[in-house]
Amino acid sequence: MRPYILAENNWKSIKEMEIEVAVLTWGATEAHNYHLPYATDNYQIEAIAARAGELAYEQDAKFVILPNIPFGVNTGQADIRLDINLNPTTQFAILSDIIEVLNRQEIFKLIIFNGHGGNDFKPILRELGLKFPKMFLITTNFFQTVDKSQFFEKKGDHADEMETSLMMHLKPELVLPLNEAGDGAENKSKITGIKEGWAWSERQWSLVTKDTGVGDPKLATAEKGRQFFEATAMQLAGLIKEVSDITIEKRYENT
Repeated sequence: MRPYILAENNWKSIKEMEIEVAVLTWGATEAHNYHLPYATDNYQIEAIAARAGELAYEQDAKFVILPNIPFGVNTGQADIRLDINLNPTTQFAILSDIIEVLNRQEIFKLIIFNGHGGNDFKPILRELGLKFPKMFLITTNFFQTVDKSQFFEKKGDHADEMETSLMMHLKPELVLPLNEAGDGAENKSKITGIKEGWAWSERQWSLVTKDTGVGDPKLATAEKGRQFFEATAMQLAGLIKEVSDITIEKRYENT
């Protein structure tokens, strides 16, 4: 039993626990090329959060990790079989209910560890921050916490070298041999602004990639995954500790 994991604990311990921060992981259920499981985002974010929690607990942070939400925004993948979509409005409703519980029980700090690129919690947290003004709401994407180029050679953002390496480290029994993976080739937009990054349109997945991957996974290794996993968990542990220790009203520095 890890005392910082809510799902593993009981009322006897939780009712006496001092909690400054709730951590909520949010993943997705979707195809990840031919070689990775549909729950890749969930396996990754839950394992990273648990490791970050272990490190933060060793630093006496006062927090609890809530159970993972396993479905994310997959609006661009409507024709990919069994990619399960939650609309942003559904995410808003779920988060609103969770935050209402935390606010009522005077746990005023929430960090969302996002494990899926299609999830965008910023606009949701802007609105919920108005609804619950006592709450300190934070979101972070695990895949942006450290510089990926320090660990991986090939760029990508879905079932790529990074995600494949992580899964080879975390769940090797669920990863097919890399010779069975697609090459993750991505068809780029013809629109100049989208290509250059100053305009945006949602990617229609079946027009962008034939194997559902974006990024070549062939150079992935379990060791690369382990190193990235530990570096990411350390960063997120630091975030938990800082948020645990800070006074909400004094969270800005004077300039």
